[in-house]
Amino acid sequence: MRNKTFYYLISTLIFSGCAVNPVTGDRDFVLMSGTQEVALGEQNYAPMQQSQGAAYDVDPALTAYVRSVGNRLAEASDSPLPYEFVVLNNSVPNAWALPGGKIAINRGLLTEINSEAELAAVLGHEIVHAAARHTAQQMSKGMLMQGLVIATSVATSDSDYGNLAVGASSVAAQMTMMKYGRSAELESDKYGMRYMSKAGYDPQGAVALQQTFVRLSESRNQDWLSGLFSSHPPSQARVEANKKTAAKLPAGGKVGVESFTAAMQKTMAIKPAYDAYDKGRKALSEKNVDEALALANEALTLFPDEAHFHALRGDARFVNKQYDMAVTNFSRAIDRRPSFFYYHLQRGMAKNELGQVDAAMADLQRSLDILPTAPAHYTLGKIKEQRGARSEAIEHYKVVAKSGGEYGKLANGALVRLELPQQPGSYIASVCGDDGSGQIVVQVRNDTDVTVTGVQAQFQYVDGSGTQRQLTQAFRGQIAPGKIASAKTGVAPKSGTRCAAKVTSAQIVE
Repeated sequence: MRNKTFYYLISTLIFSGCAVNPVTGDRDFVLMSGTQEVALGEQNYAPMQQSQGAAYDVDPALTAYVRSVGNRLAEASDSPLPYEFVVLNNSVPNAWALPGGKIAINRGLLTEINSEAELAAVLGHEIVHAAARHTAQQMSKGMLMQGLVIATSVATSDSDYGNLAVGASSVAAQMTMMKYGRSAELESDKYGMRYMSKAGYDPQGAVALQQTFVRLSESRNQDWLSGLFSSHPPSQARVEANKKTAAKLPAGGKVGVESFTAAMQKTMAIKPAYDAYDKGRKALSEKNVDEALALANEALTLFPDEAHFHALRGDARFVNKQYDMAVTNFSRAIDRRPSFFYYHLQRGMAKNELGQVDAAMADLQRSLDILPTAPAHYTLGKIKEQRGARSEAIEHYKVVAKSGGEYGKLANGALVRLELPQQPGSYIASVCGDDGSGQIVVQVRNDTDVTVTGVQAQFQYVDGSGTQRQLTQAFRGQIAPGKIASAKTGVAPKSGTRCAAKVTSAQIVE
């Protein structure tokens, strides 16, 4: 009977989650409503831009051009979504779409394509991902798997800048890295080419684009492999499929080599500056600080108005512990692009090192207002703790503790230090039961990363006369991280009854 109920539950869920794909006309499994998709995209579009370098604002004419091409394709699409298009200040060749039609293309991808038709192929492909609800489908499959785990449990009675983000912003970042299945990629190519043709573009641009992608993937350029190809893998099969699609569409249409070249003129002229910057970022990641600083200076000589270049100089000086100079560099970056979280974060960190704590807090809070990150929360937690604001420090640490990584580990350690003496039961697990000889044994497990001592556990049981009893059991010595300690209590419970235990006292071994 339980199996029938389980299968009925799942079949009902699948049936109710089926929706007509507005692009293909097929019925797809989607648990998210169209309104929810639009809201999800709107909520995450700005944080996603922040986590990937922010909008490319030094060439607004290029952004206007990309938007004009995107809007032309959107009018040809099968879904009237509130489409938006942005160019991101990121050298990694990539493009992505959030649910609800929020689409981004990186500066690094624009510098690799050759015509307006190829740009239309990229944007048309991303428009189909949004219109055909591919991300919602992927997310719904994840929801279903979670539902299956829960249902099975019930039925049987018995989880670059973006890496800094925490909370909802971290989850949003995962959406843009979501790998679509082969069918979704081919579907986006096919219908994207139809949109291109309907909008007046030569669909052969999509063939040329995929041929370029295949050549670049074969060269194994790491930037490409970590960008577009990680979520949109190219293949010769996609090239051939595009050729077949193009053969069925009206020949001709706009290619737009001249218009694309004109739109890209400024960005291509300053590309050497960004090339130097990218080499500088790589050098800094490899601890070659002097080289990074020299490359930052080279980039600034070529194009002094780019805030990222000032920030690279600031990061190099931060690593060299030249905090006062770093503050100056980050301030110059903020003067040029005040809306980017990273500059405020780094200036706040540098000011904190200089002992300018109030000013540091203001910068760190400003960075959090733009994009919540682990280093900002953790540093604010440290400041609050040092100032005796224990509850505020704990709130900051708790946000970071869930993020994992080095900051997550540090935050967990801070939480243990602050909370374990008052809430030992939250960090040290306990259990009690019959040891097989008729007596109660209590066990505790140290779930922290620190050694503890002075552990006491309170346990309740029913004695032989049926009276409820409560006693405290002490554990001698120290308990290392992850270790279990046992203690025989010397008392016997009434046959057939259970006992319950909770740790009530513990101290950290300093």
